[in-house]
Amino acid sequence: METDFNERIIIKKAPPLKGTIRIHGAKNAVLPIIAASILGQEQPSYIEEVPDLEDVRILRDALKYLGAKLSYQDDTLMIDTSTLTKTDPPKDLVQKMRASFLLMGSLLARTGHVRIYLPGGCAIGARPIDQHLKGFQALGAEIIETKEYIEASVVGRLQAATIYLDVPSVGATENIMMAATLAEGTTVIENVAQEPEIVDLANYLNTMGAKVKGAGTNVIRIEGVEKLTGARHTVIPDRIETGTYLTIAAATGSELFLQNAIGDHLRAVIAKLTEAGIDISEEDDGILVKACEPLKPLQIKTLPYPGFPTDMQAQFTALMAIAKGTSYITETVFENRYMHCKQLQKMGANISVEGRHASIVGGRTLQGTKVEMTDLRAGAAMIIAGLVAEGITEVTNLHHIDRGYVDIVGKLQQVGADIYRVRQPLEKAVYRERIQEATQRERRAILKPTFA
Repeated sequence: METDFNERIIIKKAPPLKGTIRIHGAKNAVLPIIAASILGQEQPSYIEEVPDLEDVRILRDALKYLGAKLSYQDDTLMIDTSTLTKTDPPKDLVQKMRASFLLMGSLLARTGHVRIYLPGGCAIGARPIDQHLKGFQALGAEIIETKEYIEASVVGRLQAATIYLDVPSVGATENIMMAATLAEGTTVIENVAQEPEIVDLANYLNTMGAKVKGAGTNVIRIEGVEKLTGARHTVIPDRIETGTYLTIAAATGSELFLQNAIGDHLRAVIAKLTEAGIDISEEDDGILVKACEPLKPLQIKTLPYPGFPTDMQAQFTALMAIAKGTSYITETVFENRYMHCKQLQKMGANISVEGRHASIVGGRTLQGTKVEMTDLRAGAAMIIAGLVAEGITEVTNLHHIDRGYVDIVGKLQQVGADIYRVRQPLEKAVYRERIQEATQRERRAILKPTFA
């Protein structure tokens, strides 16, 4: 079910939140894993902890178009690619989501041919695919590029090669890994991405029968095999979802237990929150966060893993807008990832942006107003700001948040936030008066919340 573009999220200033939030499987891990399932020529794959997100649904639809059989129940996705009939994912689906380009490596290795339209996704800056194509060409593929699509083909099997990535691109690392699993010989990929999602993909491929070593380091070695089969795999928890709720707790002075979260995947984020004065303790089955001191300003520089993740930059921008003192952020990964700053400025945040640098003079009281989600992580930043702002915040463009967070509104309601998702915008004078005066029952009738 697609997002209704007339929907809004209405947020009132939150009291300190308290309770447990369960972290879902990682979006950025499950997408390449779904794509890798194409490599399994025998028996279905069963992927557990699959989040019901818009991006996941798009990729599922793309696989169905290619001829795969899929079913989804209780967070488990069954994928049978033994019936694959096509090698050209549809344009309308590919252009909705950049991760659809991950189908290229698995289709090329499995069938010897793929044609894929140039991908879409969040408009956060240039994300060139040259490193993907460089890897495929090194493996022996012939590449044809047009303004609309890219076609790759090979006669027989791909051939192993040594490939050095000019930048440690996550997508390129994943795509080349998938292609190399069925290549003849041993492929060595150098200067690769080291994210936990890379390790998770390698674990899944190895369960399918691949021979991948070195995932999580800067060099990956893959001994090609003749075929892979379907397998059962559980997706790792979403570290960016975890980081977002950690930031929400810090902003709202809350105590939250994030069930299923893994601290090892978030060392840089946890270190910065601790530096800001937040108490974080790791337990066997999750992370406990307590905001017990006034927030301190920070200096942050986004970097490839294990550095501070660019996917947490927007959330920390919102957090630093309320921390007393001046914070500084340098964005090194994407050149256009400060679009959320204009929205925060509408709420009274004192933020100056110059190129890849942002300075935030915190301590101001934010004021609720109408803002929009400019991309996925900016959407999380708007929710954080709304939870601490005086008055009422109305957030639009919800299709962005649906791409990366499972029921963020319902999860926050369960721990005490006054946040609702509504079908139609309400006139300011009407909703301010009625929300403030309504009883809990009346409020729910007015706003039709997603979850009671």
